[in-house]
Amino acid sequence: MKPSILSIAGFDPSGGAGLQADLKVFQSYNLHGLSVVSAITAQNSQGVRQVSGVSIDIFEGQLMTLLEDIRPDAVKIGMLYSVDIVRCLAGIIKEYGLKNIVIDPVFISSSGKRLALDGAADAIADELFPKASIVIPNIEEAEYFIGGKITTISDMKEAAVKMSKRGMSCVIITGGHLKDEAVDVFYDRNQFHQISSIKYDGEFHGTGCTFSSAVAANLGLGKTQIEAFISAKEFIENAIKTSYKIGKGMKFLNISSRALPLKIPQRDLSL
Repeated sequence: MKPSILSIAGFDPSGGAGLQADLKVFQSYNLHGLSVVSAITAQNSQGVRQVSGVSIDIFEGQLMTLLEDIRPDAVKIGMLYSVDIVRCLAGIIKEYGLKNIVIDPVFISSSGKRLALDGAADAIADELFPKASIVIPNIEEAEYFIGGKITTISDMKEAAVKMSKRGMSCVIITGGHLKDEAVDVFYDRNQFHQISSIKYDGEFHGTGCTFSSAVAANLGLGKTQIEAFISAKEFIENAIKTSYKIGKGMKFLNISSRALPLKIPQRDLSL
């Protein structure tokens, strides 16, 4: 049977992030993509203008109807608009025993627009982090969850340790927002792993969505967490390297097809 993967995220009419980006990533890994809409946005390459969450009835209806028929091999969770949606999802994950759950805890857009109601981010940490295989915050999101600033790689490592105490088995903090370099830090309670990459000029739409979806795709294909991290990093590097411009703002990632893997140096770290 063909492997399948579920994205639970927001709708982006530009096609560069959210559900649309996730489905492109899944297709590139030859997985059947499933999707449940958690919110509808009005956005383009220049930013997010409006956000509206779907009703709890239609959110639950989408999930329940889908899971009665198909059980995904992995689940990628992105934008969740309200506390009610978070709690509904947590209950369904438990009821159906969903596995290989990857969370991209997005609640503020790169243009500064709030993507969730008050309380939703804390509910994600309380209700969903303990059920996750991997949680993938960027630096700003990690700062929120630990209640402190992150300015160095050492800070990223300490933040990963603190976040892991929320119950997830692995944390990946993406460091594209570091001042001088782009470094991602992986921590699975046993080891650290770090990958540095070129910091390309310009702004790119949907990097967090694309990277976390690639991690989830690899888990759905049976890869280990560290293998999923390395493969996803290769994927996002190629997507950025071959990005293109169609609007007036950020560039769009080339995620419609997989490029040849890049040679990325890897090394284990410790605190």
